[in-house]
Amino acid sequence: MPLVECLPQFFVLHPLRFNLFKMIIDKNTVVSLHYRLTENDLSGELVEETFGGEPLVFLYGAGQMIPEFERQLAGKSSGDNFAFGIKSGDAYGDHDPDAVVLLPMSTFEMDGELDQEMLQIGTIIPMSDDQGNRLNGMVKEVTEEGVMLDFNHPMAGVDLFFTGTIDSLRAATETEMEHGHVHGPGGHHH
Repeated sequence: MPLVECLPQFFVLHPLRFNLFKMIIDKNTVVSLHYRLTENDLSGELVEETFGGEPLVFLYGAGQMIPEFERQLAGKSSGDNFAFGIKSGDAYGDHDPDAVVLLPMSTFEMDGELDQEMLQIGTIIPMSDDQGNRLNGMVKEVTEEGVMLDFNHPMAGVDLFFTGTIDSLRAATETEMEHGHVHGPGGHHH
């Protein structure tokens, strides 16, 4: 008698519904996926997408991604599709009006000259605070009083909506876990 016929019925697994060897997204998994990101919901303005290009490759659980993004992907397998929203407070934060500041024109002088090209609306200017922390400010307005810079993340205050497909999964190598990032294709090269 074949072995399957000897097993009680509750031990027989349908091969298309359950696979004991299917890898799922969990800590220290290298995830490769394609996604489409829109503002607010599925019909929102397109922010970016990877379909037709290189996939996003990251080490799950290493703190590289928005925590809610990772939470939504937990337990998924290669070939799975996903669609979920993330509220702005759980993504890049709400827009903070205190992070929009007016800086004097003298801040942008180099050798006594203003760099007019740098002071274009929408230009991102790398700066640092009095403790040496690096910050990026977007030029919002240029007036006689100074330059209005917005130090909020460009996506602050925006709800995100992701759709996509998990392309592949693999266990992270010991070195990837030690370094906290993916090596090789789609990852970091030392």
